[in-house]
Amino acid sequence: MTGFINKKMKDIIDNYAADFTELQSIRKNDWFSKHRKSAFNFFKESGFPNTKNEDWKYTDTKPITKNVFSNISNTNIVARDNEVNEIIFKDLECINLVFINGAYSEEYSDIKNISDKVIIKNMANALVNDENLLKEHLTQHIDQDSSSFTALNTAFIQDGIYINIPKDIDIERPININYISMDGSNAFATHPRNLILMGENSNATIIENYVGNGDSNYFTNSVTETFLSQGAMLKHYKIQQESFNAFHIGSLNTSLSKDSRFESHSVSIGGALVRNNINANLNGEGAEIIMNGLYMTDNAQHVDNHTHVNHLKPHTHSHQNYRGVLNGKSRGVFNGKVVVHPKAQKIEAYQNNANLLLSDDSEIDTKPELEIYADDVKCTHGATVGQLDDDMLFYLRSRAVDEQTARSLLTYAFADEVLNEINFKEIKNKLEQLVISRLPDSSLIREYV
Repeated sequence: MTGFINKKMKDIIDNYAADFTELQSIRKNDWFSKHRKSAFNFFKESGFPNTKNEDWKYTDTKPITKNVFSNISNTNIVARDNEVNEIIFKDLECINLVFINGAYSEEYSDIKNISDKVIIKNMANALVNDENLLKEHLTQHIDQDSSSFTALNTAFIQDGIYINIPKDIDIERPININYISMDGSNAFATHPRNLILMGENSNATIIENYVGNGDSNYFTNSVTETFLSQGAMLKHYKIQQESFNAFHIGSLNTSLSKDSRFESHSVSIGGALVRNNINANLNGEGAEIIMNGLYMTDNAQHVDNHTHVNHLKPHTHSHQNYRGVLNGKSRGVFNGKVVVHPKAQKIEAYQNNANLLLSDDSEIDTKPELEIYADDVKCTHGATVGQLDDDMLFYLRSRAVDEQTARSLLTYAFADEVLNEINFKEIKNKLEQLVISRLPDSSLIREYV
């Protein structure tokens, strides 16, 4: 059981049950219906997690559960061209896939000029036309029965992305998946599901971009499954810039085969309550995962990053570097767990979480963990919490930099340590500008950097 069931929780679940019944009636002949039903039954029995659950000790889900969300995608939202074009990084020359309030937009998507061997399509299409391909992998790279939110996503799968890159294929252009939440008359929830399959020695860069406009009240509950075959390389960027009244629960689940490499770069700056989960299984010798994360919070924002890495084979490597910048009355959470299984000798695992508190009322809970059941390993972890360096502030002030600009420059330098790990210049520049936009005196900061 991951949550609690009382009368209030039952009323909340009943709202989801009504929407689930409607969805099942629409998809009654869908081969995936039995999976939806099984997932929803688990959700009904478990409810939403609460702070008595160790994994949710520092994150209260009540702000989500007290809302009544519509879970059926609204396909009638009209977007404005200038808004969409600004969001989807038009100048990066990406393969662009656009979803508006959970529904795929063919108008704004562009998946032309790709190899005929590569499959890139929206999940609603794939569920109808690619049953045999999906059956082997969809829901196979997650532990659905350990997470109410993942089960809820499975129950309400309506759309998302299916990507299948065959052996020896190198996708040069980034694949940019944009989930845009527009103002609506009612609070709504979307449950994007992404399945990414990487063939042997394939290579790709994928961006998941979650954006909300205005002060919309909505809930994004996304799940991404990735499977990397031997020698595959995947660079994955998650950019979370939801509305400041929105809620975002995102789970990334990856399975790595021999000699494969997965890079995760995560930037979170939006949302009222945000939880980013990464679950990785290193299933083959030589597999490697790199995880870099940056979270910037202000006012009463709450951002929680949870990672869980299983070293299941010898000679595997994991590297985690997360940094937080917290202001106002905001709160951050980092819980990174590495489990070294008995036969996983000669592995290397590194974890570091550094946090910068810019106000007396901001708060961070940091908990790096190691569970080691092998004796020939190299594992390190660490966490730091601090404030801006007075000596550095004094130095900048002595160089005629005003105090506010000096504070912003030092904050940017702290955050940029994570962004410097990105070797894709165009994406790095975009993210740096995004970070600068969150700082006071942003126009002056751009002159210095």
